[in-house]
Amino acid sequence: MAEHGDQERKMKIGFIGLGNMGAPMAQRLAEAGHKIIGYDLMESAIAALPKDMITIASDAPDAAGGQDIVITMLPNGESLASVAAAVIPVMREGSCLIDCSTVDVNTARTVATRCKEANILGLDAPVSGGVSGAISGTLTFMVGGSAASFAIGNQLFEIMGQRAIHCGEAGAGQAAKICNNMILGVSMIATCEAFALADDLALDRQKLFDVVSTSSGNSWSMSTYCPAPGVGPKSPSDNNYAPGFSAALMLKDLNLSQQAADLNGTPTRAGKLALDIYKDFVESKDGAKLDFSAILNELTTVQKMRTNQN
Repeated sequence: MAEHGDQERKMKIGFIGLGNMGAPMAQRLAEAGHKIIGYDLMESAIAALPKDMITIASDAPDAAGGQDIVITMLPNGESLASVAAAVIPVMREGSCLIDCSTVDVNTARTVATRCKEANILGLDAPVSGGVSGAISGTLTFMVGGSAASFAIGNQLFEIMGQRAIHCGEAGAGQAAKICNNMILGVSMIATCEAFALADDLALDRQKLFDVVSTSSGNSWSMSTYCPAPGVGPKSPSDNNYAPGFSAALMLKDLNLSQQAADLNGTPTRAGKLALDIYKDFVESKDGAKLDFSAILNELTTVQKMRTNQN
């Protein structure tokens, strides 16, 4: 992460969407000396903000008007389209709209076109790293937009995260994000199934971790975000699967990847199967509010039921 001296120009930033991800991101910008005015539809989110660091706007246009930068962190493409339609008309020419939500590529490109028509710079910059990454400032930003826009946004990405990758023109950041999270969903399911198989084979979970985390089967899902409680670095599995990244959000992202695959005729059979598994877990197994690694918990429940039947 870069050092930020007093000589760096401090910006006026509107931040729209101050939930579990947006609030710590906005707070890090405020701590770096930038002037933040924020807005969220949820009163509970507003109530939790440090009012000495973040000014509260009356609505989204109030947060955006006259700012150097407007950052959005919203739940879906529909929300982004609605907010963009409200804020772009009040943003000054030459300012920059940075969307950090995870949305479909077409919506990202549409918003970028509207920014260009209004002489506003625009970036789609979804993130990886979850709530813990937002709090610790270790997010990775996947960024789509012009080189000039990226140069401006990168000053802020260095404060909110540890890495920003310029993936290409408008929509490229969202494309990278949905590809990344399709891999993540598939790999987490495979990791959970491997632990379930190890249980049935009487192989100690710690021994499986020791082998896989240093072998060809290793992945982030195993070595960094292990779904087995008490194994590997601390993760949501050690907190009863309280979400760092919820299964509902994984389902959302897998839906986005499969929509893109269907539109482009791309065969993604493993991605489609992962979507079906998370859809069942979220909608039929009460997994919506659990971490996406809680798939292992579901498999363990099935194992126990099978044992009891025998």
